Amino acid sequence: QVQLAESGGGLVQPGGSLRLSCAASGRIASIRIMAWHRQAPGKQRELVARITSGGGTNYADTVKDRFTISRDNAKNTVYLQMSSLKPEDTAVYYCQTTASTIQNVWRFYDYWGQGTQVTVSS
Repeated sequence: QVQLAESGGGLVQPGGSLRLSCAASGRIASIRIMAWHRQAPGKQRELVARITSGGGTNYADTVKDRFTISRDNAKNTVYLQMSSLKPEDTAVYYCQTTASTIQNVWRFYDYWGQGTQVTVSS
C-alpha cells in the first residue's frame, strides 16, 4: 500500500499564495504520476495539475500561469505552489499518485490522500 500525507492548506486572502506538499510513503517501487485534484462544495472533483516521473506537466485552464506543480523524486513528494489565489480556488485539495509497490512492481494503482482545505477569503 501507498500512503499520502498532505500539508500546507489554510486560509489566505485573495491574491495571496500557498504551497501544498504531499509525501508518498509505503512499500513503493515506482511512481508514474503525481497530481493534485480539488473539490469545491457542490461540485465534482477536478484535476488541477499533474506531473510525470520525467517532469512533464499539465494544468487545468483555470489555474494556468498561477499554479506550479513540482516533485522531488528522491523524496516521493509533490508540491503545488499556488499564487494569485481567487475565492473560486476555495476547495479541498487532494493529492493523488499512480504507483506500484514492491509486492507487484508491474501493477500500477491510483492512491489518494485525505485532502487539505484551502480557503480564499478576505
